[in-house]
Amino acid sequence: MNINALEKIALSVRALSMDAIQKANSGHPGLPLGAAELGAFLYGALLRQDPSDPSWPDRDRFVLSAGHGSLFLYSLLYLAGYQDMSLEDIKRFRQIGSHAAGHPEYGLARGIETTTGPLGQGIATAAGMAVAETMLAARFNTKTRTIVDHYTYVLAGDGCLQEGVAAEAASLAGHLGLAKLIVFYDSNGITIDGSTDLAFTEDVARRYEAYGWQVLTGSMYDFEALARLSAEAKAETRKPSLIILRSVIGKGAPHKQNTAEAHGAPLGAEEVAAAKAALGIPGDFYVAPEAVSYFAGKRAEWQGLRSAWQGEFQAWSQENPDKRAEWDRFYAGRASLGLLPRFAPGDSLATRSAGNKALLALAKANTNLVGGSADLKGPNAVGIPDVYSPANRGGRYIHFGIREFAMAAISNGISLHGGLRAFCATFMVFSDYLRPALRLSALMKQPVIYVFTHDSIFVGEDGPTHQPIEQLASFRIIPGLLTLRPADAEETAEAWAWALEHQDGPTVLALSRQNLTVFPKEDPDWKNTLRTGAYVVKKGSEAPQLVLIATGSEVTLALEAAGQVQGNIRVVSMISRERFEAQPKAVQEAILPAGVRVICCEAGVKTGWERWAKPEDIFSIDRFGESGPAKEVAHSLGFTSQALAALLRARLCSA
Repeated sequence: MNINALEKIALSVRALSMDAIQKANSGHPGLPLGAAELGAFLYGALLRQDPSDPSWPDRDRFVLSAGHGSLFLYSLLYLAGYQDMSLEDIKRFRQIGSHAAGHPEYGLARGIETTTGPLGQGIATAAGMAVAETMLAARFNTKTRTIVDHYTYVLAGDGCLQEGVAAEAASLAGHLGLAKLIVFYDSNGITIDGSTDLAFTEDVARRYEAYGWQVLTGSMYDFEALARLSAEAKAETRKPSLIILRSVIGKGAPHKQNTAEAHGAPLGAEEVAAAKAALGIPGDFYVAPEAVSYFAGKRAEWQGLRSAWQGEFQAWSQENPDKRAEWDRFYAGRASLGLLPRFAPGDSLATRSAGNKALLALAKANTNLVGGSADLKGPNAVGIPDVYSPANRGGRYIHFGIREFAMAAISNGISLHGGLRAFCATFMVFSDYLRPALRLSALMKQPVIYVFTHDSIFVGEDGPTHQPIEQLASFRIIPGLLTLRPADAEETAEAWAWALEHQDGPTVLALSRQNLTVFPKEDPDWKNTLRTGAYVVKKGSEAPQLVLIATGSEVTLALEAAGQVQGNIRVVSMISRERFEAQPKAVQEAILPAGVRVICCEAGVKTGWERWAKPEDIFSIDRFGESGPAKEVAHSLGFTSQALAALLRARLCSA
């Protein structure tokens, strides 16, 4: 280990970070200055990577969970030779068009493994990456060849460890024995408001030991100790490791180090000048020549590691052609629909039950489809064979426990790792627990499938705490999220296929608890028309008097109501409102004829339906529900086919 070179790398990280933040007049200097030695050790000695091939499948992953310290990562990516991160990007830190965004953004520059900034999610996402590594290793490694064998490293701060999502994920990671997950804890005792003693006095080490982690301690500034601690962490094969590193926030800034002022604001021109004088930094955006020459040699070493792996991979491919073909399928990013289940008009079952039949068929055809639920395997109806556990790394169903937020973040990590498709499930009302991770799925365009069952007041007896009202509207306003609410078993099978084929972002499947009867569909090409977001269930005529739009279980309600009224009414199932709203006007008018009055029906708030109907023409629920049998709840709220029929009659009379 070339300690002199590592010291020069750390010096360069401090220099670049101070200057970039000062020039931007915005940013967080505390972490990159305080943890520069760890960064030098990670990128200069520990990580198995190759900047010339950032997508190398068997690379180590590094996640900066404390994403506010983004210049820590950007500086090291630039020094290591990742082509997407230039010195010009760093000089334009936090400016439009720069790859050096305020917080690390997945997809903006190679080498950034995940979007971080919302504290705690980095740890949880990294746990998902570690899960994926074990799954792929179990499936593809053989007795004679190892092609999946890498670590997931994390740098977390005090804020990350205070967030609940990190606690959820750490608990599950310990239970699952994710030994290749190694978290470095930058323990500097300072947050924005001041000392962590203001609100955070627990014994972190004992907490993580209770989770089932190996806990190690040392100094952030001792390279030999960092090497020893990392080796000890890697030697542990049954537990993840937390390495607590004592550090000084803003180290090197003589008047602001070890203070809250160093956390989240530029040091100021005078303090930057004082720091440079104290550290021996000769100029602006300084990079030590020793760091440059060291990484030049390191890049050749990394390319050698990757070349050796490629040789092993080719030998493995020749010896295991079936496994190689499966590997290619896993990484191709294409779905196989196989034989979807068939249903017939008159069949009666909940869309969650139909969803399980579709999931089983798709999981059989796509052996890289993995996931689970938050302790709701039966109620969510998402069970697939073969449970994942420390004893069965080849399993595909994950018991996440009652940890919705971590479940979603871990699913993001599985997806980001590559090779696997992830789904997760809970009751729709509890999507509120995981919403920040769902938002990151959309922001990172990760094709995670979210199965949300018990999607309306028809949950019944569990009452208003379990009856979603506003959730559907909230999904539809998340950019890049595809929300599908199928109306019967046939639509559900198509919705699952659509979700699996959708590669550009996450999908929500909103499914019913109650049984729904499969209804006849007058559009003979409805399976294709469905992909526009809506199709005609009951045509009425070419010139209907009213068009009645409904979603999910309310399509049945709409058909019942239309059947009670003398009039020419078209019934439309709108499985995806946002997808339909993105269609050309001609497509929309083929389903919703221009000039015809529209009534909308959905068991949730009216928000968003105003685009298609006048407020008085939206049959909705704009209050919380009640506890009681489902039909009685609907009757109490006035949400019945009879009430909808009365609205239709009134509109026909006024037409």
